[in-house]
Amino acid sequence: MKLVDLKFQPGIDKQDTAYSAGDQRKYVDSDFVRFHYGKPERWKGWSYLPNPNKAIVGVVRDTHSWIGLDGTRYLALGTDRKLYLFSGSALYDITPIRETAALTNPFTTNGTTTVTVTDADHGAIEGDFVTFDSFSAIDGLDMNNEFEVTTRVDANTYKVTHTSAASGSTSGGGGSGNANYQINIGETASTYGYGWGTDTWSAGKWDEPSTSSDVTVAARSWSLDNFGEDLIATVLNASTYIKDITGSIDARATALSNAPTASRFSLVSTDTRHLMIFGTETTIGTPASQDDLLFRFSDREDATEYTPVATNEAGSLRISDGSRIVGAVKSSGQILVWTDTSLHGIQFVGTPFTFGLRQLGANCGLIAQHAAIEVNGRAYWMSDDAFYMYDGVVKKMPCSVQDYVFDDLSYNNRNEISCGLNTAFNEIIWYYASSTSTQINRAVAYNYLENTWYTLNLPRTTWLGAYVYEQPIATEYITSLTSNASTILGVTAGASYIYEHETGNNQADGTAISAFLTTGSVEIGDGDEMMSISKLVPDFDNLTNNMTATLTLEQYPQSTNTVTTSGTISSTTEKINVRGRGRAVKIKYETNTVNDTAWRLGSTKLQLRPDGRR
Repeated sequence: MKLVDLKFQPGIDKQDTAYSAGDQRKYVDSDFVRFHYGKPERWKGWSYLPNPNKAIVGVVRDTHSWIGLDGTRYLALGTDRKLYLFSGSALYDITPIRETAALTNPFTTNGTTTVTVTDADHGAIEGDFVTFDSFSAIDGLDMNNEFEVTTRVDANTYKVTHTSAASGSTSGGGGSGNANYQINIGETASTYGYGWGTDTWSAGKWDEPSTSSDVTVAARSWSLDNFGEDLIATVLNASTYIKDITGSIDARATALSNAPTASRFSLVSTDTRHLMIFGTETTIGTPASQDDLLFRFSDREDATEYTPVATNEAGSLRISDGSRIVGAVKSSGQILVWTDTSLHGIQFVGTPFTFGLRQLGANCGLIAQHAAIEVNGRAYWMSDDAFYMYDGVVKKMPCSVQDYVFDDLSYNNRNEISCGLNTAFNEIIWYYASSTSTQINRAVAYNYLENTWYTLNLPRTTWLGAYVYEQPIATEYITSLTSNASTILGVTAGASYIYEHETGNNQADGTAISAFLTTGSVEIGDGDEMMSISKLVPDFDNLTNNMTATLTLEQYPQSTNTVTTSGTISSTTEKINVRGRGRAVKIKYETNTVNDTAWRLGSTKLQLRPDGRR
């Protein structure tokens, strides 16, 4: 009896049926198994950064790392509720302050932990953050802390929650002090708006909320970049801020002088040091004039000058194809910018025009602000229904998992899609929410050197390649987690862990990584011939713990009359004796052990012999 090497191809194929994929010697499903040098390999683990006691408030929507002039490493993280800076082993809340109000006796207590605050035209919404200072204690409560706004009562009052109950009830107390309001929070996830005018004309009744909507309220997103060693941070459809690194590291970011106050995102032109601000105002300082297809650029080396005059290089351009600018990345010799329908290139051309704009592709728009990436002069991105690349020409990429991804994609939450680069394994990974989820819970990965695809179930809201830090950095949002990286009083649940990936062999909390790999149904018999399998010969590298191999033998593609046989593989296993007969066989490899290593699968060999039809 001979040993047959099945010679499976790298990558996962979910476009074909199991039998069709098996005919081509392909794998059809996996989780936490990548393909490296043509062979399946289990993912490595990840660990907390800096430690599990440093969860941060909100869901992270962008991360950026850079190195200061003195060699210090920095990591910025923008969430739906905060802006953070990580350096050394410490996290700093650098969320900008929108207003500071001087108040006298603003607090009202009622013998509970709830404190009512009176401040005319406070501008706060539920979930906002305010820090009080210089006030006197009231009924035993020290109010000189940071609080989350628990309830917005009206335009002049709101409530916060203390950790202790007041010893009495006082109406108007606390003396004189300051209320420092941070910028309003954003949406955690994109949602449909049901206000006036969100459905078609005459579809509903007067003075009743809409029951359907075509209007999506986008989740809070950030764009983060460094201008020299300073951080530039733009809030989606809001203002642009700067964090001056030369000042105190825990000082908050401040509004960038003279910059537009309503923009979609920004980035820095590294070759010429212009700050590019996209989807911005036609009249700077007037948010109502925001034009989603207009972009401005500052003067060279001056991020605060946007008024074009004969002696500077500031200016603006408008894209004509599409309804809004979605995202942009820096590439070789140009900046690539996408609308919802097209791709354009921005190139520096010198005075008097500064930048030139040309269209590079149509019907190839970008699905989300952070769904594009540039690798070695090529750009890769996710569109509404396919993946694309640009290497001088726009090309739709063949994708062996395309239907699996796009047929089960939450289009309401597509704005949150994020992609990142894992250079150690030549991978681009897109993270997205499935149709049954409002938060990111899946990923699809592409190996750009080997042209292979695979999918996995991994909730990561951002992924930052190993540019400044030794390993990739990713974030996970947990709705039930309360942040412990700060001393905010009354903070509600919804926080993110920061992880360092490709470290160790387990998940950050020490639990095992459950990995599996399933082949297509490989025909082992010709025509009506049946084959008997008596032996599986495993071939692995770096397998230190046990693996389960399950073989399913089938007679026909739609047959329910199958035979399942399995065995355990260890690092010393020479063969597994199995018993079964059929016309086709599929194999599933599984591991779920703490401290399991990143094993690699070699060839798959079966011992076969002809068997009767009965």
